[in-house]
Amino acid sequence: MHEASMILAGADASEAFGARLAAVLATGDVVTLSGPLGAGKTSIARGLLAALGLAGEAPSPTFAIVQPYAPPEVRVAVLHVDLYRVEEPEELEELGLDDALYDSALVVEWPERAAGAWPEGLALSLEMLPDGARRLTASVPPSWEARWRQM
Repeated sequence: MHEASMILAGADASEAFGARLAAVLATGDVVTLSGPLGAGKTSIARGLLAALGLAGEAPSPTFAIVQPYAPPEVRVAVLHVDLYRVEEPEELEELGLDDALYDSALVVEWPERAAGAWPEGLALSLEMLPDGARRLTASVPPSWEARWRQM
C-alpha cells in the first residue's frame, strides 16, 4: 500500500476528482472518505455519481445512512453510505454492506465508525487548508495501484 496526496482547490475540483474516480470504479470496490464536516466528502461522491450518469444532484445520505443507485440510473450500482450517525457495531451489521459488494460498489463517508472494515478499499482522507483548498491523501492498496495511475 502506498500513499499519494494532491490539493483540491474547491468543490469543483473535488467533484472533478470524483468524476476521475468514477472512470475506474467497478462492482465490488470500496472507496472510503474521511475528514471533518465540510471537508468535501460529499462533493467527491456527487462528482463520482454524476460521472456514472446520475441526473441531478445526489443528496447527502446523512439521515438515510444508505442511498442506493442502480442501473439504468448509473453505469455501476453504488451504495453511497454515511456512517456519521452509526454508533453501535450492531447497526453496521444490519446495513448488510458486505453483502452489497457482490453487485455494487460502496462509497463510504465516516468509515472510522466502522474501524477495521474494508482494509482493501481505497481510503481517501480530506484535510481543510487555511486558503479554503483541501488536501486529499489516498492510501492506495495493491488492488487499486494500476487504476490510481490512470487517474
